[in-house]
Amino acid sequence: MDDLTRSEAARALLKAYETREPIEPLTSTYDDLALEDAYAIQLKQIDELLAGGRTIKGHKVGLTSAAMQRLLGVSEPDYGHLLDDFFYLEHMPIPVDRFLQPRIEPEVAFVLKKPLRGPGVTVHEALAAVDFVLPALELVDSRIRDWKIGLFDTIADNASSGAVVLGSTPTDISAVDLRLAGATFHRNGQVVGTGAGGAVLGSPLNSLVWLANTVGARGITLEAGHVVLPGSVCAMVPVAPGDTFTATFAGLGSVTACFSTTSSTSSATSAKE
Repeated sequence: MDDLTRSEAARALLKAYETREPIEPLTSTYDDLALEDAYAIQLKQIDELLAGGRTIKGHKVGLTSAAMQRLLGVSEPDYGHLLDDFFYLEHMPIPVDRFLQPRIEPEVAFVLKKPLRGPGVTVHEALAAVDFVLPALELVDSRIRDWKIGLFDTIADNASSGAVVLGSTPTDISAVDLRLAGATFHRNGQVVGTGAGGAVLGSPLNSLVWLANTVGARGITLEAGHVVLPGSVCAMVPVAPGDTFTATFAGLGSVTACFSTTSSTSSATSAKE
């Protein structure tokens, strides 16, 4: 795929943000779409958004569960960028209008106290770079119609990123075994999922190491103060207007996300705020 075609694909995804009208899968539109093309398309969008005044506040890792990897026929995760306007306060209404096809999932978020730059990052180096961990909810969204995504579709679409809600109680990473930390996921008071940190590549820490080394090979550093979402501990759940979701993690506390009670697909303003 040439650079002009990559730019065309990036513009189509950016337009989907503005209009909130999903597009057809890129993999059905571009026969020659490959892994490097998909990441290049992602980066073209990020560069455009940064030029418009947004800033990078971290990264997310996706496709960390064995089930999702089998579904898409891959053997390793993918990653995307977290921008400043992705972050919402817990218990405060999140405007459903901003998203196209939102789903939500519970994760353990890392907050870094010093930079991590791969390749070659080890587990102990990753541990030393973590300031604290937080319970988190990631709102995932797709600009691809009906979530009919392949690996290259989701990579190009910023790893299906949407928004983040972080809990308010930091925990030292040495105080909890993230592999065994269990989570219960509720929607409107009803259990919709359970899981544990071990569902994320065996440990969320393994995901952080993978990310540091993978983006490092592309010349990217995970910066101090940035948030890293390592992947979900259970399956994602669709979001509807008025929903309230709470994830409770053993040893980490809980985090709650509330969504506005109305959704109007006619307004494009919130997608650009």
